Amino acid sequence: MRDMILKTLIRLRHDDEGVTLVEYGIAIALAVGLGTLALSTLAGEISDAMGAAGTAMPG
Repeated sequence: MRDMILKTLIRLRHDDEGVTLVEYGIAIALAVGLGTLALSTLAGEISDAMGAAGTAMPG
């Protein structure tokens, strides 16, 4: 039993697939966080620009 657990741990330690999934997860979380931060920072300016464009339209 001990040997089986030891072999499994050694196999998992050399398996790079899990590391890749973690790296992708971190990259996606970082991209979503930065995108949200950028949109929330620019939201006021976008709203002002859309309001000005709507006011400038005839009709």
